Amino acid sequence: MNPAYTKSLNELIEQFGKLPGIGPKTAERLAFHILKAEPNEALALAEAISDVKKNIHQCRVCCNLAEAELCGICADSRRDHSVICVVEQPKDVISLEKTGLCRWVYHVLNGHIAPLEGIEPEDLTIDALIKRVRAGGVSEVVMATNPTLEGDGTALYIHSLLRNMNVKVTRLARGLPTGSAIEFAASSILQDAILGRTTF
Repeated sequence: MNPAYTKSLNELIEQFGKLPGIGPKTAERLAFHILKAEPNEALALAEAISDVKKNIHQCRVCCNLAEAELCGICADSRRDHSVICVVEQPKDVISLEKTGLCRWVYHVLNGHIAPLEGIEPEDLTIDALIKRVRAGGVSEVVMATNPTLEGDGTALYIHSLLRNMNVKVTRLARGLPTGSAIEFAASSILQDAILGRTTF
């Protein structure tokens, strides 16, 4: 806390400093930007933050981010609802959608199985995925978990649950390097992975 600043300015700098990738200098610059901004500009940012926390929840079907009962993808009748792509996080949906190749729907696990971190299958949305498949109308489940030890382990676990359900289970091709994350993959790599997906 800098004694040269007011209490509220110090508090704003501290809050900005809690954001990922924001160091003390950047937090200070952001705080002074807000201080100098027109009141309506600064309050629009505060309102946008408030709206995100109040309005966004999980889609009833796929557990992706939504503001209505269904997310925009699940509500889209032009999508192929017979193919479900399983991802770890909502950010992965965004990355895959940017390729322009995906006409399927998604299922967001909200993480991966990691017993050493205390994350077990029941902590994820795996049960909801199994219910979707059991309800019928699903011909393929595409495993798009990250190509890491935890991501592969999660994919194998889900595959074991789906094995006797008369549904094709595929995974993205290994255009994705082991140990990487879908979120940071280039579009060209993701396109290769989507088009070259293989059966489990």
